[in-house]
Amino acid sequence: MILDQFKLAGRSALVVGGNRGLGIEMAKALAEAGASVAIAARDASKNEEAAVIVDAVGEGKVISKCCDVTDEAQVAKMVGEVNAELGSVDILINSAGINIRGSIDEVSTSDFRKVMDVNVTGTWLACKAVSPIMKVQGYGRVVNIASMLSVIAIADRTPYTASKGAVLNMTRALAVEWAPFKITANAILPGPFATEMNLPLLDDPKKYQDFVSKIPLGRWGELTEIGGLALFLSSDASSYCTGGAFTIDGGWTSQ
Repeated sequence: MILDQFKLAGRSALVVGGNRGLGIEMAKALAEAGASVAIAARDASKNEEAAVIVDAVGEGKVISKCCDVTDEAQVAKMVGEVNAELGSVDILINSAGINIRGSIDEVSTSDFRKVMDVNVTGTWLACKAVSPIMKVQGYGRVVNIASMLSVIAIADRTPYTASKGAVLNMTRALAVEWAPFKITANAILPGPFATEMNLPLLDDPKKYQDFVSKIPLGRWGELTEIGGLALFLSSDASSYCTGGAFTIDGGWTSQ
């Protein structure tokens, strides 16, 4: 049965940045498909709130871990604990990210480095931590959240575009590196979604309409629309997909 390829019963997933926005929607999708889920982010109380929500929609075990994605020791410790408590780490979704907007004249060097540290180094550290676990298992699904700005550009986004371009190419390199171990690595490239990160655009009617005018489907993405793609890339249904860049942007980058 084709639907059986999407079932995740017996699988364990770690969703970094899974306590809000697109992250929690992807965590819910994996839980609904039967996976046990670990949510990792810096805000312990927000993690617990998210864990309750995710636990309500699935049958697997749900845990949460407090972790700064830029701290290598914390990431390694968190991954080890998840592996011990859930019995494996079959799926990793890297969804933690920040965006600091402004022209290159306005953005400070420290802000540029902060965006790179969270979006690029944080993703790399989580991938590094799960790598030996997945190699021993001979199985893994890694999904890195890049952006449509991995492949196109918008003014006043130099930190974010640089970071997301790096995430996409990092994912491609990992796909080649991990292929002999039956570990796949793919990137999701979201367009405009109504997340907390995009509140500066959502709260500005002109900026909001400027974005909508560039989207062939004529609207922003609904948060729930990320779940199906995340499930596909986390499941056996995507077994021949690796190194891919999967846009979900209402058609923006097709123009």
